[in-house]
Amino acid sequence: MKRIAVIGAGKWGSALAFALGENGENDVVITSRHSRDVPNFVDLETALQREYLVMAIPAQQVGAWLKEHFRYNDQKVLVAAKGIEAQSGRFLNEIFAPYVPDQNIAFLSGPSFAAEVIQGLPTALVVSSTDAQTAMGFAEAFPEFIRTYTDDDIAGAEVCGSYKNVIAIAAGICAGLKLGNNAAAALISRGLIEMRRFGLSYGARDETFLGLSGAGDLFLTASSVLSRNYRVGLGLAEGKAKEQIVEDLGEVAEGIGTAYALHGIAQRSGVYLPIATEVYEILEGKAPRESLNDLLTR
Repeated sequence: MKRIAVIGAGKWGSALAFALGENGENDVVITSRHSRDVPNFVDLETALQREYLVMAIPAQQVGAWLKEHFRYNDQKVLVAAKGIEAQSGRFLNEIFAPYVPDQNIAFLSGPSFAAEVIQGLPTALVVSSTDAQTAMGFAEAFPEFIRTYTDDDIAGAEVCGSYKNVIAIAAGICAGLKLGNNAAAALISRGLIEMRRFGLSYGARDETFLGLSGAGDLFLTASSVLSRNYRVGLGLAEGKAKEQIVEDLGEVAEGIGTAYALHGIAQRSGVYLPIATEVYEILEGKAPRESLNDLLTR
């Protein structure tokens, strides 16, 4: 029996709590900053006593949350967020490093809409950790309708999970401007190349970008209105400000903060990130059609 606590009761956290609860060998609870009308809700102190923690806190909030609330007690931690901290450019593994030792932490990636997970529809995910036992411990916790794979490519999981959200914003803009399927295919395929080039510079493995974490998650997120980041792009194509789009969504779209993080990294290191740069500039007010034209004629 695995005693699991999901930290974060948004749509993704709630979907993960449901899925993990479908495995009869787990005892699953969930918590968040605000009391939620969800099954098996407990307070944070109770949740942190569990041996397995699933962190579904938005990437831009993780650092502050850990500093204020987290108490390490030899728990195994699965990070389910996908993003890069906007102000610092830190990846989630860097943010968690002072709090959880490498052998006790894993990262979840792969194509997965919360709305489909909570319906029990088939899904395939990857659990990445430097410790094979930790990775397998979390992988075995998922129910039969979620096929899990394990690896140790944390850099690949992190880059793919965060970067694909930025490409999804660009794809949403492309769709909103009605540029057609040909343009969308060109944008997404070039996005995969850009994501790979960026990831390899951080030590990610090439094959990760062609697997579930890379191409799988990118193709899903950049092609459906179920994707929050894709809907951000649709809103930008309509000329809406990012603040209005976020308010309309009522949810976190990780690609916004990650676009700012990637822009900062590009400025500091001189790395060439054309799609991420154009997304950042659109978020800052550049005309979407001008920006997409600049990309497609580059």
